Amino acid sequence: MPSTRTWFITGASRGLGRAFAEAALSAGDRVVAAARNVEPLADLTEKHPDTLLPLALDVSDRRAVFETVERAAAAFGGLDIVVNNAGGMLYGMVEEATEKQIRDHLDVNFFGAVWVSQAVLPHLRARGSGRLLQVTSMGAGGGMASVGFYGAGKSALDSVSEALAMEVAQFGVKVTIVQMGGYATGLFTAGTTETAPAPAYAGLRAELEEMWGDEAGPEASTAAPAIMKLVGLPDPPRRLILGDRSFDHVLEMDRARAEQYRASESLSRMAPG
Repeated sequence: MPSTRTWFITGASRGLGRAFAEAALSAGDRVVAAARNVEPLADLTEKHPDTLLPLALDVSDRRAVFETVERAAAAFGGLDIVVNNAGGMLYGMVEEATEKQIRDHLDVNFFGAVWVSQAVLPHLRARGSGRLLQVTSMGAGGGMASVGFYGAGKSALDSVSEALAMEVAQFGVKVTIVQMGGYATGLFTAGTTETAPAPAYAGLRAELEEMWGDEAGPEASTAAPAIMKLVGLPDPPRRLILGDRSFDHVLEMDRARAEQYRASESLSRMAPG
C-alpha cells in the first residue's frame, strides 16, 4: 500500500464517517467523502482543498454508486481503503413497520454496502491490495426489540462480508467487519425513521427507554484512532468489536447464547445431521 493512501468513505458527512475522514486527512491521506448531503463537509473541504473530494451519493442507487466510485478512483489514481459506513436506523416493532420502511432501510444498510463493495473491488483487485471495512454493529449477532430491522441489515452485511473476505483474500484484498459499539453519531436523531407506534407495545417501549437511558455514548472521534491503527496492520483481523464496554457486552451475549444452546442440547441431539 502506498505511503499516501486514498480512502473512499460513505456516510462521511457526520458521525463516524466524518470522524474517520478527519483522521485520515490529518494523517496526510486523501479522502473521497461520499454522502447524500455533502454541505456539512464544506468546512473540511476548505481546510483540505487538495486532499478531500466530497461527492454526493445515495448508496441505494446502484448505478450512482458505480459512477461515483469511478469518479473517485479517477480523481486520485485509485483506491486503497474503503469504509462502508453509510446507514440509518429504523426504530419500531416488527409488526409496526411498513413495507416501504423496511425496503428503504435495507436498501441503504444492506444493499447499499453491497453495491459499494461490488463497485470498488475491481479497483482493489487491480492494485493487488486494499482494505475494505464493513461497518456493522455489536448487535449484529442477535436481535433486539424495536431495532430488529437495523440488526437484520447489519447481520446480513456481517454474513455476506465473511463470504466476501474468503473470496477476495486471493487478490490481496483484506476485509474487516467492524462491529461498532454505541457512539454519539446522530443515528438516533437525524438518521432515524420511526414507525407509527401501536398501543399494544406501549409498555415494552417504556421498558426499553428506561433500560437504554439518555446516554448518547462517546464522541465518534474517539473511535478514529483504532481505525487508523487497524488499516495500518499488515494482517488485520477479520472481525473487530470497536469499543471497550461493547467488547465486554458482546462477550457476555455470546456466553448467554452458549447457555441457551446447552439448555436445549438434548433436544438438538435427537435429530441426526
